[in-house]
Amino acid sequence: MPTFKAACVQLRSTDDVEENIRLTAALIREARAQGADFIATPENTTLMAPDGGAKLERSFPEDRDPALPAFRALAEELGAWLLIGSLAIKVSEAKTANRSFLIDPKGRIAARYDKIHLFDVSLAGGETYKESSTVAGGNRAVVAGLPWGKLGLSICYDVRFPRLYRRLAKAGALFLTVPSAFTQPTGAAHWHVLLRARAIENGAFVLAPAQGGTHANGRKTFGHSLIVGPWGDILAEAGDMEPGIITADIDPAAATSARGRVPSLQHDRDFEGP
Repeated sequence: MPTFKAACVQLRSTDDVEENIRLTAALIREARAQGADFIATPENTTLMAPDGGAKLERSFPEDRDPALPAFRALAEELGAWLLIGSLAIKVSEAKTANRSFLIDPKGRIAARYDKIHLFDVSLAGGETYKESSTVAGGNRAVVAGLPWGKLGLSICYDVRFPRLYRRLAKAGALFLTVPSAFTQPTGAAHWHVLLRARAIENGAFVLAPAQGGTHANGRKTFGHSLIVGPWGDILAEAGDMEPGIITADIDPAAATSARGRVPSLQHDRDFEGP
């Protein structure tokens, strides 16, 4: 399998959908100019609304979402693979799906993934999130084919559920995407270790484009977009706040090598109890 260059776009998205599309497109162009063949953007690429109700009001059904045709045309123009980390896609009057889109170099949607695990949590500092109040959770893991091997899709909070990534790896995924909008407290405590763990235990590359900085409702996200190798080494890392891009050269053979050195994917066993 050939090598390729991957890029993660770091954003500080607002509640202005059109402006977010414009800024994201500019960074995607920059990544492609630097030679990236595969370019991934964060969770909530085009909308970081003040709350769930505001997000619902500013969301569209998939066939009317203004971001999709813009990014599909951009992928075709640039001849690159795009992973739009997630868009808020309205699926009912009360709920959106938190949906990733993989777009091929001809502008076709090659895969969709709806975030399975929803972020319902109260943090020690007083921050409270209840994603399930306005988001419909997905129920299907997704692996898609790339020219360099298979890609397993996930979104943000999914990273805390190792079983999902085991399923993706056992289905042949050499690359795992984790587009995110991690909070500052959880990011500082767990971001690096969780992403490195998912890479190590599955012998896979992890690409984690992130939101970073202060958003419309004062929410602060952690940034630090990462590309992690299958041995757990950090290949590229962004800073904590500023929008931009990171890139790394990806050799799929490194994943095969890691799985040969520690063949844990072959050693899972069923067991009883407790």
